Amino acid sequence: MLPGHLKQPGHILIDPSVLNQKVARRILSRLANVPWSLYSDPEQQVRDIDPGGSYVLYLKHYKGRFMRFCPGTKHYQCCGYRIIHMGENCPLNCSYCILKAYFQDSVLKVWANQDDLFRELEQQFSPGSRLIRAGTGEFTDSLALESITGYSRDLVAFLSEYPGVCLELKSKIVDLTWMDRVSDPRRVLPAWSVNSPEIIRTQEQGTASLENRLRAARACADQGFRVCLHFDPIIHYPGWKQGYAKTVEVISDYLAPEEIAYLSLGSFRFMPQLEKIIFRKHPGASYIFNEFITGLDGKKRLLLPLRLEQFGFITDQLRKFGLDRQIYFCMESSYVWEKILGCTPKDLGGLDNHLLKLSFEL
Repeated sequence: MLPGHLKQPGHILIDPSVLNQKVARRILSRLANVPWSLYSDPEQQVRDIDPGGSYVLYLKHYKGRFMRFCPGTKHYQCCGYRIIHMGENCPLNCSYCILKAYFQDSVLKVWANQDDLFRELEQQFSPGSRLIRAGTGEFTDSLALESITGYSRDLVAFLSEYPGVCLELKSKIVDLTWMDRVSDPRRVLPAWSVNSPEIIRTQEQGTASLENRLRAARACADQGFRVCLHFDPIIHYPGWKQGYAKTVEVISDYLAPEEIAYLSLGSFRFMPQLEKIIFRKHPGASYIFNEFITGLDGKKRLLLPLRLEQFGFITDQLRKFGLDRQIYFCMESSYVWEKILGCTPKDLGGLDNHLLKLSFEL
């Protein structure tokens, strides 16, 4: 039985070189009734395969670098997040998802050569290396495929040998099967994207409800973990104040401020090509008709006065709840920081260093 957010793939395509890797064997065992084949030309085969209204799952021998920096831009303040790259695309169906513009296909890719990943990480995380804040939730949801891959479970077990690494697992679903492999809960940060109940209900198809995400966060806190929350993307829609006030209220029902390591605020921003995808696949997503400008990074973003209004309102709600130092902005200018938080990342010693200190409780 697959979890409710995950449909069964129509076909599994496998690089011959990873057929006997642990991840591939595990997936084939857990999806024993799904047809699979070895590839000769993956791009051609993906076009030729009819997954029967579902999707293709591609178990790939990844030949690039597994460890990389977050693809930020010099024009806005980036958090310096280090990405552990384990796959691409997402089985969830959020209308605003930027991955739809990045990858433009429905093929879910899992890097099945996990041994190569661990060898690279061993080199990156050598004894005496600097503290590192890393995560897997950039090019895919950290946990959406966990029920068939067990990838995060393997990763937290591997990283137990590296106390200088703090791993963030960011998701919109509930899967806590990795928890029993964690040796030190201070070095893993379970994280959930949060939004207003209306946006989750209408624009985040296949995801867990806000209450279920926060129940999972509560379960993690009860086991000694601190959690992270991400208001991203914040959407401007009729009734947004009531919606986001409700979100903060529900957060306060489940968590204490000291149980939250950090919390980000990010306004909806998108590459221009995503606009056509939203029009075609999500015609009810009326937020796309808001007042946008093209930012310095080439992405469209909400007009500054509207962003400031939303940031100011949500920040006020969070401060009433008891959060302050944990709040940061994702991909915003120092001007926005100063206007809303009264400081800039420079005042904090750099956003990367600030979040590193919060991650390691320094």
